[in-house]
Amino acid sequence: MSQASKIRVAVVFGGRSSEHAISCVTAGAVMAAIDRDRYEVVPIGIARDGRWVLPPADLRLVIEDGRLPEVTGSGGVLALPFDPDSRGLLVVEQGTVPERLGDVDVVLPLLHGPYGEDGTLQGLLDLAGVRYVGAGVLASAVGMDKEFMKLLWQARGLPVGPYVVVGDREWRRERKRKIDEIKELGLASGRAVFVKPARAGSSMGISRVTDETDLDAAVEQAREHDPKVIVEAAVEGREIECGVLQGVDDGPAEASLPAEVLMAGGHDFYDFETKYLDGTTSMAIPPDLPPAAIEEIRRIAVQAFDALDCEGLARVDFFLTPDGRWILNEINTMPGFTPASAFPQMWAATGLDYPALVDRLIQTALRRSTGLR
Repeated sequence: MSQASKIRVAVVFGGRSSEHAISCVTAGAVMAAIDRDRYEVVPIGIARDGRWVLPPADLRLVIEDGRLPEVTGSGGVLALPFDPDSRGLLVVEQGTVPERLGDVDVVLPLLHGPYGEDGTLQGLLDLAGVRYVGAGVLASAVGMDKEFMKLLWQARGLPVGPYVVVGDREWRRERKRKIDEIKELGLASGRAVFVKPARAGSSMGISRVTDETDLDAAVEQAREHDPKVIVEAAVEGREIECGVLQGVDDGPAEASLPAEVLMAGGHDFYDFETKYLDGTTSMAIPPDLPPAAIEEIRRIAVQAFDALDCEGLARVDFFLTPDGRWILNEINTMPGFTPASAFPQMWAATGLDYPALVDRLIQTALRRSTGLR
């Protein structure tokens, strides 16, 4: 196949969020899996300051010796024209005439967290008339914001655990009232709560709190990532995850075999270090559960995906309580694709290996229309 006849895929990674490094690792793994006989890959990095760049060819997109990869400002600076008839990229260097990089057939937005996974980039691509992998503006925004995610699931009759939202103004002006609400989650009786940034992922900024005296510090830590914080009652149970893909040819969404997170090493919860750095976490795919329970979690995962009007892909996270109840924890509309990530592992166990999974996502995006759907 000639270079001119290949499908042109722009892989966008990095970004302004605290999940910058994990996005880089995801992009490295995905680009290694893309079939270069069918696709021409255009890597596009977004630096922490928001600049779009053509990264250097020798950029290492892996975690090495605990060092996290990063997109810097070096390389040609890029711009995306807001012209739906163009679908191109411009290389913009100071003091020079912008150079056209060429049309892009589809974008793989491998960004995690705010300013990428939250509908902002999706809106930019919709304005430019460019097809892209994954959820649209609304589903991306709702999937990123744990408050509205839970509200929509509750409206559809899906099970979520007790929680309290702490807004920026409320924390600054009504702190005692919010603390009293949080204590009602069980903290007053010694039960743990989890304090999280409302719009972040990869377990960034999360604290497990069992004593009221630690609450202020935990909220402030979460606020370093997001001025809006959500506090959730700890749910006793097993942590189960399930991957979902948009159906083929307008068919219903499909769920993978689920996975159970198995932790070792004395960690209190599935934090950033446990996920990416210390190698103590493993996955049981499928979990040791009866076949009926496996099918139930797959069914609820698809319902959670559909309730937010998701497209492309998502990973849905659950708790299974000792009395057999499923509690939805959260959804990730652009889950990690690192070698340690659950999403590709679950689909491989279901019969769709890594290269085939990436190809399906690209082909799904190419078949859908631009604009309102």
